[in-house]
Amino acid sequence: MEFWRSAGWELTETAEGARRCVTDDWFRAYLLRPELAPIDDSCQHERALHEKLLADPKTTIDDNELDKLADGDVAGNYKAYRSYRERLLANPTIEAAYLDMIEHGIDGIPPLFLDQLVHVLLRHVLRGCDDPIRLRAAELFFRAQKVSIQDGRVMLADEETVDMHASGQGFGSLGRLLVQSEIKPASVDLDVLDEASADAYWSRSDRFDMVLDLGFTRPGLDGFCRVLEAWVEHLRGIEVRIQPVQQISDQRWSWHIGLDAEANAFLNDLYGGAEIDESRRARLLSLFRLEFVDAAAMLERVRGRPVYLGLMMTADERLSMKPQNILANLPLAARS
Repeated sequence: MEFWRSAGWELTETAEGARRCVTDDWFRAYLLRPELAPIDDSCQHERALHEKLLADPKTTIDDNELDKLADGDVAGNYKAYRSYRERLLANPTIEAAYLDMIEHGIDGIPPLFLDQLVHVLLRHVLRGCDDPIRLRAAELFFRAQKVSIQDGRVMLADEETVDMHASGQGFGSLGRLLVQSEIKPASVDLDVLDEASADAYWSRSDRFDMVLDLGFTRPGLDGFCRVLEAWVEHLRGIEVRIQPVQQISDQRWSWHIGLDAEANAFLNDLYGGAEIDESRRARLLSLFRLEFVDAAAMLERVRGRPVYLGLMMTADERLSMKPQNILANLPLAARS
């Protein structure tokens, strides 16, 4: 089944070891984005640069060319694009470029571009997946979520989709008119993804408009664990097993990783024995226990011990996962 055409997976090519590499058409897709595509007011230098890059997306972008651009914001966009392009071209695969960015920093590269790399990588990792719930859970890796707790259920809706409806865009021109007049349109209930609605996901996957139930024992949480496992195996070559847990009762707790900034700080405080108030504790969405299938792949001093993971929303009920955290912070044995 086809899904996530917006990831641009079709614009990449197969590389050695079931990896993917970028193509000229991959870069052309970026050049056609609103941030780089010329508009009516664009100067002749901007148009000339754009035409040159469309003809040869890997050609040099000189500083003196950027200095000639009349619009400073456009020049800044080209500098960000250049940094991103050069990091991709300096590595043999998208996977290698992504790991290079998380290990050596993304100075000059917008975080949005990192999300787009995660999007296309997961499209590749999950290319044979036929489970819509697992695919919806994978969206957490590259799209921010709005969280609501309903009768103990953790319901996640795509933040951009929610904001679109809140602004009236989801209701067309009438909705925008109502918002401008400060009259709120009727609320829209997004469909919850479950077994009954799962088939609808395939035609709607690029709309990001289905709600995921991430509650304990729910299929959404299991799907999230399976995606995490596949993510680690593909990027790090390490086989792990991950399962949700309701609490950490481990006198020998030795390693933890927050899957977002909030969870990272929370687990640090919990591990250190700090007082945690109930309002903060209530924002913890899930804990997980990760175990290495091959303990020899672990750092020797924690070999055989579980790694605990956390996922947490912010005070304004937002979840912004950082999938690079698990790749960067696993206790891996040194490789010769």
